Amino acid sequence: MARGGVKKARLTVDPDPMYGSLILAKFINRLMRDGKKTTAQRVVYSALDILESKGSNPVELFEKALDNIGPKVEVKARRIGGAAYQVPTEVRGSRRQSLAIRWLLEAAEKRSNAEFKTFAEKLAAEIIDASKGEGEAMRKKEVAHRMAEANKAFASFKW
Repeated sequence: MARGGVKKARLTVDPDPMYGSLILAKFINRLMRDGKKTTAQRVVYSALDILESKGSNPVELFEKALDNIGPKVEVKARRIGGAAYQVPTEVRGSRRQSLAIRWLLEAAEKRSNAEFKTFAEKLAAEIIDASKGEGEAMRKKEVAHRMAEANKAFASFKW
């Protein structure tokens, strides 16, 4: 790999049809299974309807949740002299956003079925928790930050 970095191919994502949000469109695309976009949209929009019924702006709450979940640092394995070190590195914008989306969906999937009937309800509950700075997705961010803090001694091994 070149030291100067790698140019990332820019794929354009159209904003979602209901709210006109790019990040929401990326979230819907990540949730989509087997190309069934309308099903993914139905789930996300019903989750946002649940948030709206609780008396808040659903898109703002969603963006706040993703901003809270997104990690600022992470550890990457780097081989130096035959040993692999966990080197803390700063997380750039697009990766931070994609990690936040992934962690939010994983946390919503893990929620118990006894408490909620549909995935939309699980997703709405996880978004509310994440916007408050709680929940499984926030715990995952805190674990990443703790790992980076513990391996701060190896920060000099960055390029």
